Amino acid sequence: MRIISGIYGGRVLKSPPDNKTRPTSDRLRETLFNVLAPRIGEETRFLDLCAGTGAVGIEALSRGAGFVTFVDRSKRACALIEENLDKLNIPDEMTEILGLDAETFAAREHKAHWDIAFYDPPYDADLSYVLHEFGANDTLLLRGGLLVAEHHTKRLLADATGHIRRWRIIKQGESSLSFYENA
Repeated sequence: MRIISGIYGGRVLKSPPDNKTRPTSDRLRETLFNVLAPRIGEETRFLDLCAGTGAVGIEALSRGAGFVTFVDRSKRACALIEENLDKLNIPDEMTEILGLDAETFAAREHKAHWDIAFYDPPYDADLSYVLHEFGANDTLLLRGGLLVAEHHTKRLLADATGHIRRWRIIKQGESSLSFYENA
């Protein structure tokens, strides 16, 4: 697995030794960041929820995001993210890693809001609770902020919940990206 573009473009990330993590493919990551590129700048706060290897959040940093929060319930995944950040010499003040499941994280009150959140749970997971929390919890996304959910193409997601509305779906093979905006 490699970083596609930006200051860390071409650099290879360490992957987990097992097959329990399903990383977002390079092709789908490239498609994602083609859509997100105009919204990423040095003030952008990016959330990588169910981060796995951290590839999506590191891609955001590589393309100019100012800060990334990585969230994963697995201690091994959090350690792997830390290894990948260290390997690229990414400053600690640009990142935080939290060992929580997505539901617990989404239900909490947060002092800082995110401009962009990427949510990539296992394909058999029920995404409805976290989507609901992003629509109801005013401490997650800034107004106009984006939540992007990666899911199996056969899994149907709500077009709207609370304050968030889906405005785009991109399908690539068995994977889909649903883009929600906080209205």
